[in-house]
Amino acid sequence: MLPHCTPWPAEAAARYRDAGYWRGETFGALLARLAAEHAASVAVVAGPSRLTYRQLDDRASRLAAGLAELGVRPRDRVIVQLPNIPEFLETAFALFRLGAIPVFTLPAHRSSEIVHLARHAEAVAYVIADEHDGFDYRVLARQVRKEVPGVRHVLVAGDAQEFTPLDTVSGPGRAFTDSDPSDVALFQLSGGTTGTPKMIPRTHDDYLYSVRASAEICGLTPDSVYLAALPAAHNFPMSSPGVFGALHAGGRVVMAPQPTPSVAFPLIEAERVTLTGLVPPLALLWMETARTTRHDLSSLRTLQVGGARLSNAAAARVRGALGCDLQQVYGMAEGLVCYTRAGEPEEFHLTTQGRPISPDDEIRVVDATGADVPPGEPGELLTRGPYTIRGYYRADRHNAVAFTPDGFYRTGDIVSRLPSGHIVVEGREKDQINRGGEKVAAEEVENHLLAHPAVRDAAVVAVPDRFLGERTCAVVVPRGDAPDAADLRAFLRDRGLAPYKIPDRVEIVSEFPVTGVGKISKRELRRALAAGLAAPR
Repeated sequence: MLPHCTPWPAEAAARYRDAGYWRGETFGALLARLAAEHAASVAVVAGPSRLTYRQLDDRASRLAAGLAELGVRPRDRVIVQLPNIPEFLETAFALFRLGAIPVFTLPAHRSSEIVHLARHAEAVAYVIADEHDGFDYRVLARQVRKEVPGVRHVLVAGDAQEFTPLDTVSGPGRAFTDSDPSDVALFQLSGGTTGTPKMIPRTHDDYLYSVRASAEICGLTPDSVYLAALPAAHNFPMSSPGVFGALHAGGRVVMAPQPTPSVAFPLIEAERVTLTGLVPPLALLWMETARTTRHDLSSLRTLQVGGARLSNAAAARVRGALGCDLQQVYGMAEGLVCYTRAGEPEEFHLTTQGRPISPDDEIRVVDATGADVPPGEPGELLTRGPYTIRGYYRADRHNAVAFTPDGFYRTGDIVSRLPSGHIVVEGREKDQINRGGEKVAAEEVENHLLAHPAVRDAAVVAVPDRFLGERTCAVVVPRGDAPDAADLRAFLRDRGLAPYKIPDRVEIVSEFPVTGVGKISKRELRRALAAGLAAPR
């Protein structure tokens, strides 16, 4: 396994292979097999582009050859920051085929995250679009190259300016030595609770098991049409079952540049989309817009909702509003994924976040002392299994906290587990805000705020929001005169913080409530905010 990654114990790995979870297939071999089985079928639709499986396989092979000519080698890390365009899948499979390792980052990430990840991953290349959603990624690339000289190549989909146009990176198709399926295939990013995102190593064996099992649970077939409405670099639309699951089943992937109804609804009608996944705020927006839309949404069979808890009342409205079934999804990029399933009593679809994928997903729900709680009682979810990692990349100190000595991942989620095995998400134990499915580490934003000369201390907490579930509130103790909220937000943007991490609300206080040992009491802060600590700024 790649150095600085934690492998599964040999006994567990042997058991997962014997059970058929790990089949020894790589992503590169998967695409070659799919291209042989579904050669002329359309694999990807994105704007005017329509690629068959054969064309996707050919483009991936040629791009892999071009990357090799640039000097990219097996196990080299490559930062991939692309929106939902055809190049996303072409690049992913090219790197898989070459044996290089993509580090999937979000379009919303900025210099704070990308510079850190490029340095931490020791990346040799950075793949971007020229512009997306009003942001010029070439400006970001210049900063990355300046601060991380090891990034030798910047490849750009679109107008490359001084960088390398992605569409010129091509070579004659040739055979590559297949990767070890037990080695790292890709890196996902953690939502994180401490500082910048942690890198999550996913192997070919474990991630393809999750993809394959997800596609089966979700009933995908070659007739399935999956709409990637959320950014495909998210674990949810990538693999649950996501773009990889749809391709694994021989279906079609439709890439939406934005998840808004005005963009997505015409695509559903034109491509006869059967399945898509949303976070709760978007699901609410879609249900409201569907009341007056003129677009034909009748092909949509299933709406998946994940990333955050969907209220029971909203869940009950899905079928009437959109004319399709609801499938609740709960999971994490570190591994565990749960689904509600067809044929289950409706109450499970409306009130739970589903059951784990695998019979070998081990689940514990524990109290503050680490003791297991009775079924139906809330506690922190711990998990290990055939597709849940045993450690983050180059993070020994954090791994000692995030994982138990016997390999259970401490999710930080407060859940209850029903006798049926269904999970009900109750909240978070970790210091993290779930802003409409985007995870914001409080400590990361606090560290940036503390760099402002007018800030003496800062605490970032979640405040309830009817639309997003939670919004971020920065509570600041000033050094002297209170800083302006707009100035603080501009300061954070200038420091390269992703837009979704910029506090929605800023409050100025003279001091923080503290616990008995002198630490900031965020529980008391949240209570004070709910009681109207001050007017929102």
